[in-house]
Amino acid sequence: MIRHGETDYNREGRLQGARDIPLNALGRRQAAQNGQALAALPGFDASRFDWIASPLSRTRETMELLRQGAGLEAAGYRIVPELIEVCFGDWEGFTLADIEAETPGTIAEREAAKWHFRPPGAAAESYEVMAQRVEGFLATLRQPAVIVAHGGTIRSIFQRVAGLPEAEAAMMEIPQDRILQIKGNQVAWL
Repeated sequence: MIRHGETDYNREGRLQGARDIPLNALGRRQAAQNGQALAALPGFDASRFDWIASPLSRTRETMELLRQGAGLEAAGYRIVPELIEVCFGDWEGFTLADIEAETPGTIAEREAAKWHFRPPGAAAESYEVMAQRVEGFLATLRQPAVIVAHGGTIRSIFQRVAGLPEAEAAMMEIPQDRILQIKGNQVAWL
């Protein structure tokens, strides 16, 4: 599993969630380098894998650059809507400082119960809601897969698959220049 490459929103500390924000130049380099790293893994055989991406453009572009970096054609993957990032509702596009300035105390409230906190807005989700849909997707996998998704998606993997406590999973940093290997209930950065 690989997180999409960096976007300008990532660099600026903005919540992007389900917004379709493109990769920046660093994000494109990260994606290509992750592809090269994947291809260099001992015994890696691309034909054994189901290649899957979230529908947002940042994950699709990451997947295509990843595949090219691994020596494959850019196409040849499928899109799975359940992998889309957690929706931050009305908060998308804002930094945490922006939100705190507008509604003092809200960020502390969120941090106190981040896994179950739902931002304002009709489409907004908690990490728990997003993790349920990701868990449903994982149950459908029938072969090894290379998945490009989002930080929230990967947090849900750590929580649901590896059993990391919710509070810890919600706060963990998810790098954009690493590959996460999942085998059974074992999760490790490569």
